[in-house]
Parts: sequence; structure tokens; C-alpha cells
Amino acid sequence: MMIDPLILLQAYSIGVFPMADDRDAAEVYWVEPKQRAILPLDGFHLSKSLAKTIRRDQFRVTANRAFPAILALCAQPAPDRPSTWINRAIEGAYRHLHAIGYAHSVEVWEGEELVGGLYGVALGQAFFGESMVSRRTDASKVALAWLVARLRFGGFTLLDCQFMTDHLHSMGAVEISQRDYLQLLGAAVGELALGSGAGVLGSGSGVAAELAFAPLAGRADVGSPLPPSVTVSGPLSGQAIAQLLTHMS
Repeated sequence: MMIDPLILLQAYSIGVFPMADDRDAAEVYWVEPKQRAILPLDGFHLSKSLAKTIRRDQFRVTANRAFPAILALCAQPAPDRPSTWINRAIEGAYRHLHAIGYAHSVEVWEGEELVGGLYGVALGQAFFGESMVSRRTDASKVALAWLVARLRFGGFTLLDCQFMTDHLHSMGAVEISQRDYLQLLGAAVGELALGSGAGVLGSGSGVAAELAFAPLAGRADVGSPLPPSVTVSGPLSGQAIAQLLTHMS
């Protein structure tokens, strides 16, 4: 089956997202958790060991340079996860969203090897984290740290993590009620005209995503609406990322 991209974006805008029972499942169902995990962008927990890893640039971090590869890596089975909710229909849908500028990835490299990262959907000032993966110690944590810093730089107000895990909790994620989540969501995406038809699909994620991801995608940086003391001149180095996250916490 195919997931219509406009319906998918409209679902995100009201707090709903798709899942499948496993990689080979033919069907997709829609989920709206009663308790929602979010990571407050000013509440990221940066441990001393992670800060050290980030500052010394142990990994190279990019954005939107290997989206299909990150998506495929997230869909692979792992020892602690023999199957995955990312079936072929979902994989195809997010590849399409990436092609039209709504889905974004953060990639973590060791040399030329892709060793971790994450992907999700950006709408307005909201980023909906879909999945993260690590093939080296701390690779997914590094990806999340860079994501938080870049979302902060871009002026995002909501980082949706969907479901709470011990991993996310250790990095500052909290659970809130569906009602509270919808209030945050409405403020973050309220100005989007997703009900205006398929024409909106050509507009991409918007200014906030451009600010957050374009520099890491290899494009020239652009100014942030936030004060320099918060943006640290648009952090693009591990040292600047750690500085910004320390400033936030």
C-alpha cells in the first residue's frame, strides 16, 4: 500500500503517526499515544562523557546527506530488536517525504562509515523524531545532541519522541498528557496550511528546518532568529555543540 504524503503530514499536525507490526507487515495502522514523550529543547541532559566525545569530534556529523541509508539502517533488525515497525510502505513514504523536503536525517560517521543517526519529520517549529540507530558506542546520542542543538538554533519549539524509553529518559525526555502535547503541537504547527490541498507539498518543511539542517547538509549557513548567546554563531563544530548544550542546561 502507499501512504499519501499529504495525509501523512496532516496526521502529524494533529498528533497521529503510522506504524506497522513488523518489517514484512502488509498493513499500516495509525497511533495517537495517550502519554507522549517529548524532549524539551532546553532540558537536554549532557553527560560529561558524552560532552567529551562531542568536543573532540570523535564522529563526523551531517544532515540529509544519507537519508535512505539512515532509514534502511533503522529498519534493520538488531540483537535487542529482532523486528521493526518500519515496513516497506512506511519506508517508501518517508523517502518520498524526504524528497519533497519534509523528512530529515542526521548522520553520524566514523571515517567514511555510517555508524549511527536518526530521522524524522519537520513541520513548522515541530520535529517529530521517528527512529534512531547506533552501530558504535554513543553514536545515536551524538546524533540526538546535534539534533537538539540545531533545532534550538533554528527556533524549533517541540521535539516529539513519541514513546518513552530508558535511553531517551536519560537524555532529558519527559512524558506529558495527550492534551498538553496537543497544545504544544498546535502552537508549533498552527500557521501551516495543510488543509489547502496537495499544493502545499511543494513548500517543504519551512524556515526553521532550513536554519537547522541546511548547514549540516553542506549548504552555506544562514542567520538564526535567536540571540548569538544562544546560537553560539550557528554551531557546526563539536566544541560549539557542547557549549550550546551546556548553556541550555
